[in-house]
Amino acid sequence: MTASTGGAGALAPTGTLRVAIAVAPAPSVFFCTKDENGAPQGIAVDIAHALADELTLPLELVVYPNSGELTDAAASGVWDITFMPQDAERAKKVDFGPAYFIIESSYLVPAGSPIQAIEEVNRPGTHIVGIFNTTTARSARRTAPLAMVEEVRSVDEMTERARHGQGDAFALSHDAFIGLLPKLPGSRVLPGHFQSVGVAVAVPKDRPGALAVASAFIERAKASGVVRTALDAAGFDGAPIAPSDA
Repeated sequence: MTASTGGAGALAPTGTLRVAIAVAPAPSVFFCTKDENGAPQGIAVDIAHALADELTLPLELVVYPNSGELTDAAASGVWDITFMPQDAERAKKVDFGPAYFIIESSYLVPAGSPIQAIEEVNRPGTHIVGIFNTTTARSARRTAPLAMVEEVRSVDEMTERARHGQGDAFALSHDAFIGLLPKLPGSRVLPGHFQSVGVAVAVPKDRPGALAVASAFIERAKASGVVRTALDAAGFDGAPIAPSDA
C-alpha cells in the first residue's frame, strides 16, 4: 500500500502517529489487551502499525479503559486517529470513516439466571451493567427502557460485577464475550442482538484532510489483507470484514 502525498502531515501534524486504543482483560474486535510486559496488543494495534509503516512515522499508542473516555479526549488534541464503534452521540465529537467490522451486542447473564432471551431483560427491576459512555450502554438504555442501566468504567470492573453477581445482565458485543466466558463459569450470552454497528476509523472533529487519509487507508487495508490478518491473529478467524464503502 502507498500513502497519499501529504498524508503524514494531514493525519499526524506532530510528526508522530498517535493512535488511541481501549484496553480490556480479554480481546475483542474493538478492545485490545496487554501482553506480559504491559505492551498493548490486538487488532487496532496491528492496524495502527500498518498505517505508521505506510506513512513512515513513529507510532505512539494512547491507551484508555473504555471508548467513552477515548471519545471525550478527541477535542484535547492528544490523539490523531482511532478505531471504535459508530453512533450518533459519538459523531458529535469525532468524524467517522469506513467500518472494518460489524459488531452485534447482546447480554451476558450470570450462572443460574432465569433470563433466556434479550426481550426478557426489558423488565422493571432488571439491573443492566454497561461500560461508561459507550454506544452499547446507550443502546441498552434505548432498547430496554423499563430496566435500570448502570455504567461502569471498564470491562475489568464489569467482569468483577458479573463474577460476584452484582447485576442481572451485562451489555457487550458478542466478540468481546468470547474471551470473558472462560472467566465467568456458568454464565451465558443471550442469543441474538439488541444492537448492530460498525467498528470504524475515526479522527477528531473537523479535520477533513486527516479523515480523507484515514478513510483511504482503511479501504486499502480491507482490500490488501491487513485487516484480515489482524482479525485472524487476534483469534477471529473467518470473522467477516465490513463491505467496502467505495
